[in-house]
Amino acid sequence: MEFIEHLSDRLGKAVSWLTGIMVVVMTLVVILRYGFNLGWISLQESVLYLHAAVLMLGMSYVLKHDQHVRVDIFYNRYSPVTQDVINILGHLVLLIPTCVFIIYISFNYVAQSWQFLEGSQEAGGLPFVYLLKSLIIVMPCLLILQALSNLVIRFNRVKATRAKGAN
Repeated sequence: MEFIEHLSDRLGKAVSWLTGIMVVVMTLVVILRYGFNLGWISLQESVLYLHAAVLMLGMSYVLKHDQHVRVDIFYNRYSPVTQDVINILGHLVLLIPTCVFIIYISFNYVAQSWQFLEGSQEAGGLPFVYLLKSLIIVMPCLLILQALSNLVIRFNRVKATRAKGAN
């Protein structure tokens, strides 16, 4: 569990640096395009790759720190134990099955991309589309790992709280 927690933290912090790089590259694209009438497809595509990496690799970090989007009309009013039970059920009934489904439906799509080492369809584009598509598999795997870690932590908290209440 410590490994998963450490992995999510390290990956989240590493990926956060990509947002700054993405801003610099996008600024460069705009300056080159409108200031000097120059453009490179590969530079524009690199912004897409950076954005995908930030989004897909950062999800487990966001889940670990409980900063994901939540419809919390009632959630904030509940006790911490009830919140933990809701999160446990949400992970077991919604998050993990959805991630497994994403892996299942996208595996052949990603494998086919790797089989041909798929590159950009644009002339001068990046030749790493297969790596970009791999994030479709990596993201749910990371989310499942973090969800399992969250389940252990929340289950132990509920168990400890109930044990205190029984005493």
